[in-house]
Amino acid sequence: MQINNVKRKTPNRTPIEVGRGGKRGKTSGRGQKGQNSRAGHKKRPEMRERIKKLPKLRGYAFKGILTDYVWPVSLATLSENFENGAKVTPSALVRAGVLKLNCAKNPVVKILNTGDITKKITVVGCKVSASAKEKIEKAGGSVK
Repeated sequence: MQINNVKRKTPNRTPIEVGRGGKRGKTSGRGQKGQNSRAGHKKRPEMRERIKKLPKLRGYAFKGILTDYVWPVSLATLSENFENGAKVTPSALVRAGVLKLNCAKNPVVKILNTGDITKKITVVGCKVSASAKEKIEKAGGSVK
């Protein structure tokens, strides 16, 4: 046996072409008349409809989904990641690895009353729920 005698086990299957004569007869499965029966027919793409509806003003930019998002942080997370007397800010939470930067900016944070806190911490620049504020102040910390 030589390399020029080798044949494939399964030959290529060619798809049935519609509208080029062959075994389907007369209209070749395209129906009669109209845009869909013609050669080289193209339908208007659906995406073009959507693109045309987008604003065409200069300076238009897609507003990110997470720009107005408020990241919740529990009291238990604060007590795990911060020492006694620490200052808790959004940037400090990012440095501690609790949160990530949001579009290269510090995230908007809200501290919620989940878990307990025994450490004296100072919260600055974060939203705080009323019950969480109560617990922080009871532990000797403060909210600014």
